[in-house]
Amino acid sequence: MYILVRLLKGFPKPLFYKIPQNFSQNDLEGKVVNVPIKNYDVPALVLKTYDEKPKKITFKIKEINELQKFPDDLLFHEFIKKISKFYFVNPLYFYQRIRGFILKNEFEKQELFTKNNQELTNEINLTKEQTQIINNLKDCIDKNKYKPVLLHGVTGSGKTEIYKNLILESIKKNKSVILLLPEVTLALQFQDILKKQLPNFVNIIGFHSASNNSDKKILWQMLLDKKPILIIGVHLPILLPISNLGLIIVDEEHETGFQEKKYPKINSKELALWRAQFYKIPIILGSATPSLNSLYNVKNKNWDLQKLTHRFSGAFPKIELVFLKNKENKNKKSFWISKQLEDAISDRLTKKEQIIIYINRRGFSFFIQCKNCGHIFECPNCSVSLTLHKNNNLNNEKLVCHYCDYTKDLPKFCPECNPTKDSYLRKGIGTQQAVQILSELFPKAIIERADLDTTSKKKKWGTTVARFERGEIDILVGTQVVTKGYHFPNVTLVGIIWADLNLHFPIFNAAETTLQKLIQVAGRAGRSKENSKVIVQAINEHDIFNYLNEKDYLNFVKEELAFRQLIQYPPYTRLIQIEIKNSSTEQLELDTNNLFKKLNLEIKKINPNITLLGPAKPIVYKIQKVECRHIFVKTCSFNGFYEIMKNINLKEFKSNIFVTPT
Repeated sequence: MYILVRLLKGFPKPLFYKIPQNFSQNDLEGKVVNVPIKNYDVPALVLKTYDEKPKKITFKIKEINELQKFPDDLLFHEFIKKISKFYFVNPLYFYQRIRGFILKNEFEKQELFTKNNQELTNEINLTKEQTQIINNLKDCIDKNKYKPVLLHGVTGSGKTEIYKNLILESIKKNKSVILLLPEVTLALQFQDILKKQLPNFVNIIGFHSASNNSDKKILWQMLLDKKPILIIGVHLPILLPISNLGLIIVDEEHETGFQEKKYPKINSKELALWRAQFYKIPIILGSATPSLNSLYNVKNKNWDLQKLTHRFSGAFPKIELVFLKNKENKNKKSFWISKQLEDAISDRLTKKEQIIIYINRRGFSFFIQCKNCGHIFECPNCSVSLTLHKNNNLNNEKLVCHYCDYTKDLPKFCPECNPTKDSYLRKGIGTQQAVQILSELFPKAIIERADLDTTSKKKKWGTTVARFERGEIDILVGTQVVTKGYHFPNVTLVGIIWADLNLHFPIFNAAETTLQKLIQVAGRAGRSKENSKVIVQAINEHDIFNYLNEKDYLNFVKEELAFRQLIQYPPYTRLIQIEIKNSSTEQLELDTNNLFKKLNLEIKKINPNITLLGPAKPIVYKIQKVECRHIFVKTCSFNGFYEIMKNINLKEFKSNIFVTPT
């Protein structure tokens, strides 16, 4: 038998090899083998098998030396084929994502640390609601039954306790568990919590961008040995071969962090649902603010719904809405801190209680504009303005692009009209400016930041969280990293500086995602104490402000679903984004228009019920000097779209074309 393979790394063209007679020759297509290249054996994906050597091959063909050591997951290769088709990518891509494991030096036998058979630590008496939900799901784990369950639990209701008990149930039955979270910082936090609270016999390993090589080697060895393990991460765990997978948990299921930003933009929540169905196992999707898609699945009886309606301790905070343009806020020290918020912060500091301030923008100001000529500093590589950042002493001012990391010092004089530096207007507010304003208002308070600039380093961010938990920080100013997952018992005040900041972006689900973030950050208050408060500041009025109380979230869902049905947008249809990219604007426009015409013709022939939207420029249409256009396909079923794409050859276009189902 002969095989056609592609190396997981290196030479991009297919290569031919021979399979020795003494090797198993069954079902090799789509699997990984080791092939000889010069003096090395390297992993390669089998693309096709041949009973006889193709006639066009006249050169001598080498034999492979060994089959790749791979966890005994019988369904894995079929799963990879399925998701490859869905995302219009070669299966090779997904094997490359875990390539580091497959290299020969990565799977040398590891000495695994044997833990004591210690019982569950920090055991908490479960509520009736929690006990009932756990009992409902234990049966599915026992019977290997596919069951998607939406766990709708209010903030602070004890969803983690349910996760812990079901993880333990799975591990005791020799079954592995995947736990997905929307951010690496959150995954790291859960690792630390669960290592402290679960028995020592539960092997817990993170698999994400912050994982070290030692953990990865131990993880791969455990997968080869079929040991039960809890794997925590964001995207990567769902791509691992796991022979004894028994449960998948997706926490904060509403979060957009499960959708990758780089092509092929895989959505790990979507893949988790597919894998659970493919492997016939239960999947739990937890959130205090479930996505409309998930609630729609419950409504149509595709998923089960389990509710946690009571906080485990503490009480729901009181919510106050303040409009910054009101008269009472005009004669104050800062436009961005209302009198109500300033007074509330002062009161909580006096009581030695802690405060979280939320503003979903990092940096100091959104952009810099010259008062004299109106010039705005823009990135030379991307279609965005540069954000003002300041260093720790707030004297050195830099302009930074948040898309390509282009950086320059703020010029002393305007490059267009050359007036004095004082002519600059600093527009908008970010976390740095919020810290500066609060430091001036409350000079004795200890204030720290939590944004991408401060949380990207695991050790430093871990120290900040620990200090806040110990009460060594009075005010934590942060972006969305502070909106989920963390439990700070002494936080009794949350201030939201600019609640309507993202409401006016031209995306159909702006109201949904904004309200979810507001409720999530509000949920950080009052987790252990009564009389907590949330002050929501906004510039303009909006309908979502009628639903800021967490208990009203489902009323918003009802209204929003009715609106989405009226305009036939998700979840009543599915959207497919087609992204066309090229550094030449002329070629980009030509390819975009030609592709749109071809799609239109195929839709009319095959399925006139599919709607084509566009072409259009996205909000940020150029990144790193590469321009982009979007075409959207609105359909009730992906199957019809795949039929259309069979008749379109994307390789005939000079631009790069990417297809992302959403």
